Amino acid sequence: MDEHPQARHIVETLAKAGFVAYYAGGWVRDLLLNHPSDDIDIATNAPPETIQALFAHTVPVGIAFGIVLVIIDGHQYEVATFRQDLDYKDGRRPSRIAFTTAEEDAKRRDFTINGMFYDPLKDHILDYVNGRADLEAKVIRAIGNPHERIKEDRLRMIRGIRLACRFGFHIEAATDAAIRAHANELFPAVAIERVWQEFTKGHAFGKLRLMLIGLHDFGILQAIFPDLSQVSLEEIEKRLLPIKDYPAHALTIASVLPLFPHYNLQRRLELCKKLKLSNLEQQFVTFLTHAQEFVSQDRIAEKIEWAYFYANAFAPVSLQIISAHLEPRKQAAFLRHHEEQMELLAPSIARIKSQDPVVKSNDLMAAGVKPGVAMGLLLQEADRIAINEGLHEPAPIIQRLKEMSIWPKS
Repeated sequence: MDEHPQARHIVETLAKAGFVAYYAGGWVRDLLLNHPSDDIDIATNAPPETIQALFAHTVPVGIAFGIVLVIIDGHQYEVATFRQDLDYKDGRRPSRIAFTTAEEDAKRRDFTINGMFYDPLKDHILDYVNGRADLEAKVIRAIGNPHERIKEDRLRMIRGIRLACRFGFHIEAATDAAIRAHANELFPAVAIERVWQEFTKGHAFGKLRLMLIGLHDFGILQAIFPDLSQVSLEEIEKRLLPIKDYPAHALTIASVLPLFPHYNLQRRLELCKKLKLSNLEQQFVTFLTHAQEFVSQDRIAEKIEWAYFYANAFAPVSLQIISAHLEPRKQAAFLRHHEEQMELLAPSIARIKSQDPVVKSNDLMAAGVKPGVAMGLLLQEADRIAINEGLHEPAPIIQRLKEMSIWPKS
C-alpha cells in the first residue's frame, strides 16, 4: 500500500521530539486487507499543545478531545493524543477525556478490526485487541462489552453493519445481540447527518443495498424510517433489487428512494429535508421523479420536450435508473432507443446546453418586433419549430412566425 510521505514525516517529527506516534484505525485494517487507502489518522502520546508547536500549519479541530489537524503540502492528517473517553451521557460523545497509553486508547475504539496501530518507522503492527485474528476470521466484534460500546456511540450500530457489508464479514453473536437490543435507541443520540454519512460511505463502496437490507434485519432501518416498520424483510429485498443495476455514480439518495415506491414528489422532497440533503440532491430527486413520469407516459412527446429532457445533466443517470426497474430483457432496448434519440437531437441538445437558440431576440427586433410579452411567445414558438422540424437558420422560422396570429400587428 502506498504510504503518504507527509504522514511519515509527522511520525518522524514526533519521534525526534521524544514521543511515539502510530497510524491508527481504518488505515491499519486496510493495510492488512491490502485495500488501497489514503485516509491516515495518527495517534500519539504527545499532548495537543506539543503537536501544535512542532508543526507550522495546524487546526485545533477537536482540541477538547486531543485532536489536532496537521496540514502538510495540502494534505490533512488528524493527529490525536492517546486518550480514554469518560462519562458518556448522550449516546454520542464523552463529557470528558483523560490522556493515556496506546493500549488504553485502543480499548476505547469501536471494533477490534479498527483498534490496531501501525508503526511506520519499525514496520510493526500493535494489536492490543486481537483485531488481526478477527480480520483473518472475517469477524466484526465490538471491543470489550458491546453494550457499553454501543451506548457510548449509537452510530456504531450502523457502522458495524456497514463494515460487515463492505468486507463480507459476519457480526459475532454478542455484538449482533447488542445491536438488536439497542436498535430503537438510535435517536435522538445520533444526528441524521451522521446516519447519512454512513449511507454515503456504504454507497461509495457499492454496498448500500446490502447495508439497507442488513439495517432492516437488525431493526435499525425502521428506527430511521418509521414508514418501514410494517414492511417485511422480503419486501425490502424486493424493493431494493433494481439497485444492483444502478450506475455507480448515481447519487446516494437514488438508492434510498426505492424503499418508498408509493411516495410522490412532495413526500420524496420531505424525505430529502428529513435527511438534510443538499439543494443539488433535491434537484436530482425532482428531476428523477419527473423523468419517471415523463418516460412512462402514454402520449407521444414532441421533439422539443425530449431535447430539453436530454439536455438536463441528470438525464443520463435517470434513464439508467429507470432502465434498472424494467424487465431485464427490455433494459438494453430501452437504453438503445434513448441513445438513438439523443443522437438525432444532438444539435438541438447542444444549443439548449449553451443557451444558443436558432432564433434570438436580436433576430426578432431586426424583423420589427419590440421587446415584451409577444417577443417571449415568439421566441418560445421559434424554439419549438427549430427543434421539432430540425431547422438551423433563423430566416425560414421567422417567416413561419409572421404567418401566425401571435405575430404583432403592424
